[in-house]
Formats: sequence, structure tokens, C-alpha cells
Amino acid sequence: MENFKVKNESLASKGFLQIEWASKHMPVLNQIKKRFSQEKPFEGTTLGACLHVTKETAVLVETLVAGGAKVALCGSNPLSTQDDAAAALAERGVHVYAWRGQTKEEYYWCVEKVIDHKPETTLDDGADLVSTIHSKRTEALQNVKGGTEETTTGVLRLRAMEKTGTLKYPIIAVNDAYTKHLFDNRYGTGQSTIDGILRATNILLAGKNFVVCGYGWCGRGLAMRAKGMGANIIVTEVNPLRALEAAMNGFRVMPIAEASTTGDIFVTTTGDINVIRKEHMQKMKNGAILANSGHFNVEIGIKDLEEIAVSKRNIRQNLDEYTLADGRKIYLLAEGRLVNLAAAEGHPSEVMDMSFANQALSVEYIAKTEKMPPKVYPVPKEIDETVAILKLNAMKIKIDELTDEQKRYLATWEMGTI
Repeated sequence: MENFKVKNESLASKGFLQIEWASKHMPVLNQIKKRFSQEKPFEGTTLGACLHVTKETAVLVETLVAGGAKVALCGSNPLSTQDDAAAALAERGVHVYAWRGQTKEEYYWCVEKVIDHKPETTLDDGADLVSTIHSKRTEALQNVKGGTEETTTGVLRLRAMEKTGTLKYPIIAVNDAYTKHLFDNRYGTGQSTIDGILRATNILLAGKNFVVCGYGWCGRGLAMRAKGMGANIIVTEVNPLRALEAAMNGFRVMPIAEASTTGDIFVTTTGDINVIRKEHMQKMKNGAILANSGHFNVEIGIKDLEEIAVSKRNIRQNLDEYTLADGRKIYLLAEGRLVNLAAAEGHPSEVMDMSFANQALSVEYIAKTEKMPPKVYPVPKEIDETVAILKLNAMKIKIDELTDEQKRYLATWEMGTI
């Protein structure tokens, strides 16, 4: 068995510096790592992870290794791996199979290499590892005790598996923790998506019509950050409650068919397929820019774009120009893959600190729990609150505590107007 496969082992020294920088901004995970190194909750355990291989992920992996785990890791997107971080992890003995610019075949080869290590717990970002175990590599199911899932997209897939009775082992939905989606999805995606768009294009956002497709937590964060850069925000939604919220937040809300005629920049954040399609592209302005910040590259109809284009050329890294028959140009960023990781570095370390703290503590919870039926579970409340407390402590923020009188008042129904 190959112990690892990365693009360039000589990048390890650079990777160590990047990991060091990330670690300095991840105090919660460092506190957990310190405890894990003393208690060794994963001694003799193999963990299989399919995550974006970044400097922040490296800090998570080193936290799990400090707890006694053997870790096998692959990337969860063909364009999101930071090759220096992957090389550094390989040099430190992690079984990492990841490099930027993989083909679909190479991507799933890496997923299967992780499965070859017979993991007892899985950590997933998009559910590709779980789905491969449940379809192509079912012999691995006998070894797996449980797993975690990081993303909205992955949780949706896993809940579909649970509903059909396909899911064979328990999964903790890390994405649904308050200290994950309220911060990672909103502040992380908002900032990192803007970062990716600007690195790919270097355009001015002020004054542009910026269309956000989907107003979940990722879309909310993106709209908030783009507005702060001076853009005019248009939101498209299928959920009436979210659409109403966007309108109350001062944004224009309309169908994508209408927004397609006025938008300058379009970003999908829905987790669904073919949000922007041929009929929308055919009405777009000359120079319209398309980007995706959802997990999979299915939200923008790339086949539709290629079908209506008469030519295509690469203008600069992560920026492809499609020319239509009438001469109009449409620009696609990062091949339609998640732009914040493909064209930038992903979420800031401070945000991933909380998300990965949830991952680490949830994996520990699985290790210590005797039996969990195969379904999708929320992150235990005590883990969510622990992460919040650790983060507040790291930020030197103190909060109030309820008095005994206040606790009694909240616990009774008898007291009302006094």
C-alpha cells in the first residue's frame, strides 16, 4: 500500500510554515489538542478523512494524531488541495492522498486509498467518502463505528440515505452545530468567496449588481460582505421565508430569470443542481461573471454554457472566457468549483477553529459512545457550548451567569406578572 501521494514532497518546508501560521489563529483546537495529547482518546484507532486539504485541516489532523489516531486523508475537491500543506502532512507520517488539479478518476482513487486503511471513523466534507463506502466499497462497512459530516450538501445527501434506509452507520452532522453554520457558513463563506472572486478577477465590486443565488447561511454571509464592498445585492430564492428575510434585510429579491438580465456577478450558494441554466445565460449581459460557492460543481450549468458558446479561452488563472454566437462574453470562475477554495485559500483560520473543534470533539464522542443506531445526529449540545466557551475564553470575552433566582424563574410556570 502506498503510504501517501502528493504533488511535490519538496513543498513540505513551506507547508510547515503555513500550518504554523494557521495554528496561531486556532486557539480552540490547540486547547483540545493539548488535552488529547494527555488523554489519547483515539489510541489504536484509524480515522479516514475526506476533507479540503488545507493548512487548517492540517491543524485538525495533527490534533487527532496527538490523540493517538492513525489518520488517512484525501481531498474533498479536485481543486481545493494546498499542495504545500499536503506535503507537510505526508512528511509527518500522515497517509495523505491529495494534490491540486485531479481528474475525476484520480479524485476517487484517492478516496479509495483512504478506505484501504480500514477506517473505524470517517470525517467527511460532502459525503463522497461515506457514499463510496456504501456503494463501491461495502466491505469496509464492517470496520466503521461512525462518522462526521462538515457541509450542508453532505448532510442533505446523508439525510436522503437515512430516509431510504441506506445509511449503515451513524453520522454526526457537524454542519448543523451553531458554532459551525452560524460562523463558518456565514462569516467564513462570505469573506472567502469574495476573496476568491477578487483573486480570480481583480474587479471592483462597488456599484456592481451582485446576484446571490440562495439565501441560506452561506448566501446571507456573502450578501452581507458584498454589500459592505459597495455592491447592489439581488437575491434569488425558492424558500418564501428566506426570500422574505432577504427583502427585510434591504435586498432586491426576484427570480433568477429576471436577475439574469441585470446581474454583473452571479454566485450560487444553494447546494442544488442547475441553478443557473442555458435560458438564464442567454439573457446575461456581455461580461457577466459566474461563480459557485456550493460544495459541488453542479450549481452552474457548465454543459449548457459550453453548448451555447462558440469559443472558449483561459484569460488568467481560474478565469475562463466563453464567447457566445452574438459576440457576448460570459466568464466562469474556477471551472464552476467552489471559488473560495479553488481560487483562494478557503475560510480564515479563526473560523475553521470552531468548525474543526466540533469535528474533533464529535469524533471523540463517537469513540466514547458504545452504540449509536445508523442515522444522522445533531452535534450534542454540550459540545456546541464547549466550543463557544473555549472561543470566548480565547478572545478574552467574559459573559454573565444566571443568578439562582433567575434559574428558578425560568424553571417554573407559576410566576407571571408581579
